[in-house]
Amino acid sequence: MPKNLEKIHVIVLPDHRDIARAAAGRIAELIVEKNAKDEPTVLGLATGSTPLGIYRELIRLHHEEDLDFSRVITFNLDEYCPMDPGSIHSYHRFMHENLFDHINIPKENIHLPRGDVPVTEIEDHCRQYEEMITASGGIDLQILGIGRTGHIGFNESGSERDSRTRLVFLDTITRKDAASDFFGEDNVPLQAITMGVATIMEAREISLVALGERKAQVIRRAVEGEVDPRIVASFLQDHPNATVYLDPATAAELTRYRAPWLVGAVDWDPQLELEAVMWLSEQAGKSILRLKADDYREHHLSSLLARWGTAAPLNGEVFNALISKISGKSKLPTDKRILVFSPHPDDDVIAMGGILNKLQQNGNDIVVAYQTSGNIAVFDHEVRRYLDFMERVDGIINREQVRSNEVIDLVKSFLASKKPGKIDIPEVQALKKAIREAEAVSAIETLGLMRDQARFLNLPFYQTGKVRKDPISPEDVKIVLDLFEEFRPEMVFAAGDMSDPHGTHRMCMEAIESALEQYTGPSPEVWKYRGAWDEWPVSKANVLIPLSEEELRLKIMAIFKHESQKDKAPFPGPEETEFWQRVEGRNMGLALMLEQLGLPAYYAIETYVVEKDGERVSNPVRPTSSLARDY
Repeated sequence: MPKNLEKIHVIVLPDHRDIARAAAGRIAELIVEKNAKDEPTVLGLATGSTPLGIYRELIRLHHEEDLDFSRVITFNLDEYCPMDPGSIHSYHRFMHENLFDHINIPKENIHLPRGDVPVTEIEDHCRQYEEMITASGGIDLQILGIGRTGHIGFNESGSERDSRTRLVFLDTITRKDAASDFFGEDNVPLQAITMGVATIMEAREISLVALGERKAQVIRRAVEGEVDPRIVASFLQDHPNATVYLDPATAAELTRYRAPWLVGAVDWDPQLELEAVMWLSEQAGKSILRLKADDYREHHLSSLLARWGTAAPLNGEVFNALISKISGKSKLPTDKRILVFSPHPDDDVIAMGGILNKLQQNGNDIVVAYQTSGNIAVFDHEVRRYLDFMERVDGIINREQVRSNEVIDLVKSFLASKKPGKIDIPEVQALKKAIREAEAVSAIETLGLMRDQARFLNLPFYQTGKVRKDPISPEDVKIVLDLFEEFRPEMVFAAGDMSDPHGTHRMCMEAIESALEQYTGPSPEVWKYRGAWDEWPVSKANVLIPLSEEELRLKIMAIFKHESQKDKAPFPGPEETEFWQRVEGRNMGLALMLEQLGLPAYYAIETYVVEKDGERVSNPVRPTSSLARDY
């Protein structure tokens, strides 16, 4: 490990399940060790989606391997303020639902800051919380996540190194990131009670867990940058026993992955050569075919140059490798059975609207399977709009609609009294589901598909009515498996975006992978798209799909059909722009990047990673000797 750059111990594991097992395994090891000495184990715990896998693994260890929590004492990092402990948004409720109610920890051993303490008593409450931690002997192991601003707990940018448990104001970015949990940023509390930096740093051991591409930049700054109060997680560099657990996506910006030739000798292979030459092209400000030997030497790539002798053949090899990835309509499959999975009812057109249109034109047999209803991502005002429409239609048709009128009255009454975050009644959930299904059908029709090509799987894990979902169950997997067995696809498209803010993409992919393991038919090619937040980097993708101006316009028109997600989506993710604006920016931006590398100038580009049997496919599209632009 390049210790001169990574100033905290970093462990990179293949995916979130491996991280959960490793982090939970370390906690279990500590508990067993302390139990053997008849000593308490004091844990500092975090909330949010990141530690959920850890807690599920701890529960499994308790039930299947008799891990004993009877001597464990816990202190949670933080709580929103004001916040009723029974609220759906409360960290008290989160911890009980996701850990405490499933293990044998005594209630008196559980400690969380209280968000319902009167303002005049908060200072005393915080002081008493610190005293309880001290009285317990201090925290043995502290679990942390990290925010996009680099905060740990709710210690926002600028928090002091010697800060203690206290009431803080939340950063704007932090509140935006929490907006999906609260069904809108306006509902996110302005303040929270949090352990201080000094309190966290006094833990004898710290495990920080981060998942997904969205945390990659801030992790690099925290791990490789200078200690900086603006990136509070960087204080962990001074801790004697801190470990950072990352998946490959989160680790991607660390120098040992982004530019390993800068930290030591590397074993060159074609993929690493491609990444190095693309990086050099950007650093030198030259197209690939214009790079010279001096450019390689000046940017620490002499070892790569030495393998090829001169720059020209290496430049040509990388240029041709990139060209071979470009696949217009003529190189795409025809007459294939293609199954497209869309986690939400709009991910298909947002991520792959361009290729979906081309594949339909090529005469393929396509089914688009929407894995979840996406009903929680519909504003209440959309339901009111459709209720008004239903009433007006009833008046025009002039027929008896006793049942529908009863439902309309019931829904109107519920929405009138609904508080932010309250779970919708079944009738409202059904209406929101219908809204999104109608939008999805309209969207694929825009791309030339027919309504009978849409399947709505409505996987059970999603049907909680809450942002937090149930784990993927055998029932979810069976629904996906039944579709595989019925349709027997030759190609499968699925969301490979592991940075999904609310985890649905990750869970939908888990259901697909589990179904493929049980599938008895021929193994299909799996084309992974990235989702609503990013495209695959050109260096990682093995298929680049060019789009003309008209094709991008058609894709955007399909996105427009999802009216409930337009203007201001309920779950926009970390960006404020609309989905169509992100699509336009990233697809056109990738085309511009290719042009700067010296490749043909296209209007827009989509990117895909193609795998079969879990392995990357080297040549997933039909070869061609022509360099002519092919849309």
